[in-house]
Amino acid sequence: MQSSTPLIMEKSTEKNTSAFTHLSTLSQYIIPFGNYIFPIIIWSSYKDKSEFVDHHGKQALNFQLSLLLYTLILALIAIPIFVTVFLQNLPIEAIFNDHDFYIRNFNFEGNIGLLSIGATAVILFGLLKFVEFFLVIYASIKASNGELYKYPLTIPFIK
Repeated sequence: MQSSTPLIMEKSTEKNTSAFTHLSTLSQYIIPFGNYIFPIIIWSSYKDKSEFVDHHGKQALNFQLSLLLYTLILALIAIPIFVTVFLQNLPIEAIFNDHDFYIRNFNFEGNIGLLSIGATAVILFGLLKFVEFFLVIYASIKASNGELYKYPLTIPFIK
């Protein structure tokens, strides 16, 4: 009976380590690149000791790398659009008048299509970050329950 207790402790440790690997990606809100640094440290320390931790570490890192790719694509869409529209409308006059603020010489009508595409990219980025937060929490709950989890729309960079 005593020999089975360390096995249960080991399983519990694996579940906690896997859950913490997912949760460590949220460190990005405090430490730049923490969403890559901490999961890599945890995963590389435990990947040879546990298949369960190895699976969850790969999932967490692949998800973060996929989000990075999606963010870069959205930025490559939004930034040039906003810069182009801004530069096309120079000089822009901003007038401060007694607590009022006016912008003149900016052509919204001629650029509404481009601005809509840029705004859509920015909204998709915000939605991506919102969904990321909840998927990370969900994945950590699955890991702590001892279940394997795969993030949706994740490119398997690390196999």
